[in-house]
Amino acid sequence: MAQFFKFVFATMVGIILLTLLGVLLLFVVASAAGDKEKTEVADNSVLKLSLNRPVNERKEDNPLENLEIPGMPSQRTIGLLELRQAIEKAKDDDKIKGIYLDAGNISAGFATLEEIRTALKDFKKSGKFIYAYSETMSEPAYYIISVADSIFLHPQGGMEFNGLVAEIGFAKGLFEKIGVKPEIFRVGDFKSAVEPFMLDKMSDANRLQISAYLNSIYNHYLKGIAESRGISFEELTNISDNMLVQMPEDAVKYKLISRTAYYDEVEKTIRKKLGITDEKKKINFVSLKAYASDKAEEGGYSKKKVAVIFAEGDIQSGKSTRESIGSETIAEELRKVRNDDKVAAVVLRINSPGGSALASDVMWREVLETKKKKPVIASMSDVAASGGYYMAMGCNKILAQPNTITGSIGIFGMLFDASGLLTDKLGLTFDRVETGEYADLGTPTKKFTDAERQIIQRMVNEGYENFTSKAAQGRNMPLDTLKKYASGRVWTGEQALKIGLIDGFGGLNDAIQLAAKEAKIKEGEYAVRYYPVKKSFFEALQGSEDLMEERLLQKKAGSLYPLLKQIEKLPNYQGVQARWPYEVKIQ
Repeated sequence: MAQFFKFVFATMVGIILLTLLGVLLLFVVASAAGDKEKTEVADNSVLKLSLNRPVNERKEDNPLENLEIPGMPSQRTIGLLELRQAIEKAKDDDKIKGIYLDAGNISAGFATLEEIRTALKDFKKSGKFIYAYSETMSEPAYYIISVADSIFLHPQGGMEFNGLVAEIGFAKGLFEKIGVKPEIFRVGDFKSAVEPFMLDKMSDANRLQISAYLNSIYNHYLKGIAESRGISFEELTNISDNMLVQMPEDAVKYKLISRTAYYDEVEKTIRKKLGITDEKKKINFVSLKAYASDKAEEGGYSKKKVAVIFAEGDIQSGKSTRESIGSETIAEELRKVRNDDKVAAVVLRINSPGGSALASDVMWREVLETKKKKPVIASMSDVAASGGYYMAMGCNKILAQPNTITGSIGIFGMLFDASGLLTDKLGLTFDRVETGEYADLGTPTKKFTDAERQIIQRMVNEGYENFTSKAAQGRNMPLDTLKKYASGRVWTGEQALKIGLIDGFGGLNDAIQLAAKEAKIKEGEYAVRYYPVKKSFFEALQGSEDLMEERLLQKKAGSLYPLLKQIEKLPNYQGVQARWPYEVKIQ
């Protein structure tokens, strides 16, 4: 008996120690992940923007962001909202004398770059300086760097200025080798999201649309740089087409940068600009993390509010995740702001390639119901295509950037016949009992019949008619006219404005101002409230297991990680879809 109690006592002590250790570990993680730098901004400071990370619409609820694990890739991201807020705040902050910009390898879409660029241009109206320095500069990065007063490149660095390329990976050969046959159902020659599963190269229609929107994006890109650098559009085109910038000194020769320099030389230039003569005195750099606010509301707690609802990622039914738009979540947020008497107008901020047609329709309906009570403005970010456009088309007005990718109005369905893999290659056989002829429709263990294909194609055709009729209604356009642009073709914002798919150009701030105007509220008489409300640290921590798993996968997969993420999404492609090939890589 004494031995029994000794064992029980030891077990209890062990449990208590493990519990205490778990609590201690939790507080350590909380301290590492939740602690925000507390920096008092001193006089004569410089806001240091190190933007060599992925940029999302908002800073993620990531409790592991600051938890450094040796050998594990970082998951830190930058929130576009918080970045813009910091730049706007610095413009009017007398203690901030300028911005030091390092964004040579920024990871962001072109519409996001446009928003950052616009914020930096507005900052320059204050008369404060922007200096940019990088060891290397990608072509997208140079779009925002070109705004700077002085641009410095490492003498042995590199600068990319030779045009854009769009690349798509095709998996037809893979499926043939493993014995899996994708069954494709679509409407529209340009509905190219399914091409990677059925072809080994681009169709003529897809090549045409990609060429059109890629050239539209690049022409806008060159026009912006021409304005900032005082170089003609024609000269920039010549430099790019002939790849005249091969070495850092070439960039100086063609006036794309101010000069080559090492970091210490750039520091000397900044010190001189700030009037710092004491060589021992450090430049007071203020980081974005220390300076950016995490405000859920701007403009004070006034009676009237403009609600901004963020929707970013693939569209699916259910709750939103870090990488997806859940129709249940967005519908709930729309109902919340619709029934809030303090909310006078709504902005729906969309960054999505689309996804589930059903989930898209659920959110479209909530937009219409909200529009009956208050104005709803769609603000398109990098991509608002297919299901992303479906969300927007019911709004009162749609704003996009000239280089936003939108349209792709069309539907497709895809199912997989895996009988070749399972039976012919692996030797597995299946038998079944059915209560009706079509009870096993869509079962991946058997081949499809012509009758089954006709049934699914009819569903897809019906989905297309539903999508286009609602789009025509939302855009006040004859259905026949809308269908001319609705064969699944993708357009840039610049192209979309000409054909009536959007109402104008502008970023999130412009959409907020338009929403207030539609609600007849004057500037200064409203606050801006952001939704969904961010999770607390402990709420985010509860769902952090997938973050750790993702970091482990990224470490193991290395350069194959993006491909694995695409394969991981394959189950989401099944059923009727309204999406475009978001995996198109533009660089």
